[in-house]
Amino acid sequence: MGLPVREQAIYWSVAAAVFLIMMWFLGSVILPFLIGGAIAYFLDPVADHIERLGLSRAAATAVISIAALLAFILLAVLVIPTLTQQLIALINALPGMFYKLQAILTERFPQLLDQNSVLHQTLVSVGDTIKAQGADMVNRVIASALTVINAALFIIVVPVVAFYLLLDWDRMMAHLDSWLPLDYRDTLRTIGAEINSVLAGFVRGQFTVCGILGTYYAVSLMFVGLQFGLIVGVIAGLITFIPYLGAMSGGALAIGLALFQFWGHPDMILAVVAIFAFGQFFEGNILSPKLVGHSVGLHPVWLLFALSAFGTLFGFVGLLAAVPISATIGVLARFGVKKYLESQLYKGTGHSGQNEA
Repeated sequence: MGLPVREQAIYWSVAAAVFLIMMWFLGSVILPFLIGGAIAYFLDPVADHIERLGLSRAAATAVISIAALLAFILLAVLVIPTLTQQLIALINALPGMFYKLQAILTERFPQLLDQNSVLHQTLVSVGDTIKAQGADMVNRVIASALTVINAALFIIVVPVVAFYLLLDWDRMMAHLDSWLPLDYRDTLRTIGAEINSVLAGFVRGQFTVCGILGTYYAVSLMFVGLQFGLIVGVIAGLITFIPYLGAMSGGALAIGLALFQFWGHPDMILAVVAIFAFGQFFEGNILSPKLVGHSVGLHPVWLLFALSAFGTLFGFVGLLAAVPISATIGVLARFGVKKYLESQLYKGTGHSGQNEA
């Protein structure tokens, strides 16, 4: 016989509190393990597929590790330096773009930009702020990133953690399954399978979509000659992780840059618009339905709230944990609603035969 609901609630509440406290106090310590675990989870289906081809788990893990090492070396040599240079150049160019925008508005709408008008003062203030803080902001971002995620973490700790977790993933899952309470094993397996389905559909699928779209945007924008096309494409691809926001932000940035660079050449501006229009059509009708699916269960608003809340409370670690935790909460909430709709509390004593379908 299972434990009473009140005792179950106490145990699960204590477990949740312990988990949040660990995240609060051990954020910087558990960070490499979270990243390594995420990488292992992401690559587990690849390892399973290689195993089905006839290789052992150790051989499959070795093949994946060698491929990942080669990809990292190529990125470090060919892509990352260019990305850094374009990011710095873009931020340094923003003040000039604001001044050019001010000049265009002054020429076309002089009545709106009187020296004493609020719009004029706002544009001047924004331009001066970007000019003064732009380069310093890049240095702070880089310095913060190096502080939180230093080179040793990526070069040594994360790959080692990911390698061993990937090697033992199936064995660990079997051990965890054997520890499930016997009275609730079937229920917990059902909930766990649904959580895994949500994470597999969203995290694996969405990251794959981000990578494909980021590559497409970067290559296409560089092909049409847009300045900073590489960094704009990468930004658009990364933000695609949050539905709708990536397309709007990346498209607005790219089209804004195109207006400054290709002013007087509407065909080039239309080419940039067409790149993002096709990217959204491809993502919405082909990539996401195939790789992510329609039953993921993570609403964009819920995802934004989870990222904001966990990022504010737990920093970078919270951002990493926001998606799996929000997916878990969503699955548990749907499970709770389902049980409520099946309960006597919802049906009442006089409507026991209703809502059975």
